[in-house]
Amino acid sequence: MEEFDGKALTLPIIIGIAGGTGSGKSTFSRELILRLRTGRILHLSHDSYYRDMSDRPFEERIKVNFDHPDALETELLIQHLIDLRALKPIDVPIYDFKTHTRVPEVQHFEPQPVVLVEGILIFAIPELRELFDVKLFVDTDADLRFMRRLKRDMQERGRTIESVYEQYLDKVRPMHEAFVEPSKRYADLIVPRGGRNTVALDMVTANIRSHLLSA
Repeated sequence: MEEFDGKALTLPIIIGIAGGTGSGKSTFSRELILRLRTGRILHLSHDSYYRDMSDRPFEERIKVNFDHPDALETELLIQHLIDLRALKPIDVPIYDFKTHTRVPEVQHFEPQPVVLVEGILIFAIPELRELFDVKLFVDTDADLRFMRRLKRDMQERGRTIESVYEQYLDKVRPMHEAFVEPSKRYADLIVPRGGRNTVALDMVTANIRSHLLSA
């Protein structure tokens, strides 16, 4: 077992990276992976576990509150993390954000010494939160987070400015205040100024590298 600031870690180490939409979670994860320069890290996103809604008309799918915990099949992610901890492979769903359905294919992953899990709600769900050895919360100003979400949803998910704005006011901001922001208190480390905070990256990278050397 290794330690992260005095906290005992199991093998594999499972690191949760939470934060509001557009906070820089993915950027922080990618920077960690680039700095470590190893293929021994598995990167999972809670977004992959959105429930399949292919049995509903498209008009109903777009009305779903995707920022509420009920929109995600978190029980499957929990089982996958338990399997990885037991050194078993997993098959992760592939979600199509334009149609709000899962595609027939899955992504197959073998267990690795380090597992990164990112998502806005991963600390808001107790059964999931308990599985993380280390919990990081990426904290970024709300206006910057909104602008990043607007750009992402338009470029990657085929949304219009109007639909993103309405969704933000109607669902994203209320769910952030109800679930995401309160979950920050469970973090072991709060990372301010987004995903390129070099001090936080240096510290986390050093601890993961130490863990990998002993794995």
